[in-house]
Amino acid sequence: MTLDEKIKDAIREVKDFPKQGIYFKDLTPILKNPSLSKEITDALSSKIANLKPDAIACMESRGFWFGMLVAQQLNIPFIPIRKMGKLPYETLSYSYSLEYGSATMEVHTDAFKKGWKVVVHDDLLATGGTATAAAELIKMQKAEVVGFAFIAELSFLGGKEKLDKYGAPVIELTKY
Repeated sequence: MTLDEKIKDAIREVKDFPKQGIYFKDLTPILKNPSLSKEITDALSSKIANLKPDAIACMESRGFWFGMLVAQQLNIPFIPIRKMGKLPYETLSYSYSLEYGSATMEVHTDAFKKGWKVVVHDDLLATGGTATAAAELIKMQKAEVVGFAFIAELSFLGGKEKLDKYGAPVIELTKY
């Protein structure tokens, strides 16, 4: 079975979550499978390593699951990008629309060094709003987005096209 097939086999679809009409792709069952989790970490690490990043920026909270593991495997900094009000130090913020609402993400003002090459990672690419917010927060600190990495992409929502403006490759291990 390919990695794509293993991931799709593990993801569960939850109807009407977080609201009516949404079919949520729940990646939490992956976490119960250490072998699959390691395979995902290795695949992401291998693909991200080719981009030669100085850091990986991951979105709260599901991006943290594999982002920290990839950062450790590549021996690069892990930078958390969190929901508004969750970081204790001075922050920069960026607001955006989701497929089912809106949100604001924040990062510490000293998270990135000027000129750093950064990969943005999250569990899933949907409309591209969260990844765009992360990219904009990175740019605010004069760092460069050199790639985006996701476990899964919901291609029918067009998020990948929204990331084209950054001129960076988009990595996904599976897509719907």
